[in-house]
Amino acid sequence: MSFFQAPPGLGNQYDDDAFLQGYLARTLPEDLRRSITDDFRELGELGGKHFYEFQLRDRLNEPVLTQWDAWGQRIDHIEVTPLWKEAEALTARKGLVAVAYEQKSGALSRVHQFALNYLVQPSLDVYSCPLAMTDGAARSLVSLGNQALIDHALPRLTSRDPATFWTSGQWMTERTGGSDVGLTLTEARNSPEGWRLYGTKWFTSATTAQMALTLARPQGNGPGGKGLALFFVETRDAAGKLNHIQINRLKDKLGTRKVPTAELTLDGTLATPVAGLTDGIRNMAMMLNVTRTWNAMGATWSMRRALALAHDYAKRRVQFGAPLSEKPLHVDTLAGLEAEFQAGFLLAFRGVELLGKLETRTATEQEQLLQRLVTPLAKLTTGRQVVHVTSEVTESFGGAGYVEDTGLPRIQADSQVLSIWEGTTNVLSLDALRALAKEGTLEAYFHEVETRLAKVTDVGLRPCVRTAQDALEHARTWVAGAMANPTTMEAGARRFSLTLGRTLELALLSEHAQWCLDHGHGPRTRAAARRFRQNGVDLIQDEIDLDDSRLLG
Repeated sequence: MSFFQAPPGLGNQYDDDAFLQGYLARTLPEDLRRSITDDFRELGELGGKHFYEFQLRDRLNEPVLTQWDAWGQRIDHIEVTPLWKEAEALTARKGLVAVAYEQKSGALSRVHQFALNYLVQPSLDVYSCPLAMTDGAARSLVSLGNQALIDHALPRLTSRDPATFWTSGQWMTERTGGSDVGLTLTEARNSPEGWRLYGTKWFTSATTAQMALTLARPQGNGPGGKGLALFFVETRDAAGKLNHIQINRLKDKLGTRKVPTAELTLDGTLATPVAGLTDGIRNMAMMLNVTRTWNAMGATWSMRRALALAHDYAKRRVQFGAPLSEKPLHVDTLAGLEAEFQAGFLLAFRGVELLGKLETRTATEQEQLLQRLVTPLAKLTTGRQVVHVTSEVTESFGGAGYVEDTGLPRIQADSQVLSIWEGTTNVLSLDALRALAKEGTLEAYFHEVETRLAKVTDVGLRPCVRTAQDALEHARTWVAGAMANPTTMEAGARRFSLTLGRTLELALLSEHAQWCLDHGHGPRTRAAARRFRQNGVDLIQDEIDLDDSRLLG
């Protein structure tokens, strides 16, 4: 009984990630890449050592809500975990939000920013959640042009000083609906002091933020999204008291338990309209671009973390006379997951690249159309991939994967939110169809895939090219036929959208594999493209029996 299994370990998350290094070498100019490599390496070390070890020690800590002080005063104070406090300071010092707004790397500033986050966020207990909303709020204020709010809030949201850095909440979800925010019941009433909000927000993440953007219906406005307005709220007044906000409870969630998600009552909360008193949902568009990009990237770095631990453990765990890393079935299982990760990585970063071009106004008209489609496709496709990958990784550890104090179940539980937050897979599929309704969007997508495939010349990648081309053609014919029947179109939207996402992933992976072969980065990505093709790309069903669906659904 003297045997004790060695746990999985992590090294420097930059040095150990050849795939990331290859992508950055292909995407960033050499002088830029060299100038920021030290930052990547520093965060890679923190992500693999200090913060990963801190995360394991901090496992049992969760946010704590204290509603009353010892003398009966309502205080509604939330104490976040020790790791979150250190993560906030790290965010400011390393510019995990700021890099995107300083734009020292031009249109590639978003690639720079998300590469930094990719290296350290898996060890920060989903601190990416408030950062996504902080980034989304900053971009919304900039794009909507409210100069007073820009001057007041943007320097804080993008600060590199922990003492002045702000995070932002995003308070949209009510009991009436999550995705259907047009049902919002929160009312905005004008008063001598300004606009005041009254209502309940059922699910508000990052409740400890210094500000939030939220939707409310100004008194007298009509129903639906058109009648809503986007409001800016500072959560506390100059004395530090909550701004007529009551925290009813913290949510008891499956995962993301470190995130202080709360149910709030707004009872006369002072607020400022961001861009007029109507069109609140339309004014959220840029925020969703940013937060959905963070969601796709979160799926990517979660897959990477799960697989890094699984690969290391396979070398340490001996069963039936040999390490798991030498067992063909185990190797084959991890290979399929690695292919999913690499494909998701490239799709998520393609969304990042397009966002960077959009923000620096260097995107062509075709790239602008493409960005409208790629953002929901990246979010929904990677959201499904991360749930599959992390579930399989949990299983790959056997019983240890199911035991909480190994830290492994947390990865799977936290990943489940990524197919839900900022729109479920089904909702995002319908968003993808709406994006396609804009003339030229589908053509821009076809051009994107075909351009990527045209660069692939390796004989070993020809089956990947054919599979992507066949899926592309199938998508083209299916959508042309389905347009005549809205019910068929909606019923098939999920399979259609996932096919578009996976087809683009295969094209990006094949193109990157060709670059790796041409530039001395080896055949590993070619193997990933070939395996991803075998995992399945075209999910479209030409015949959907809606009567059967109704009977079963």
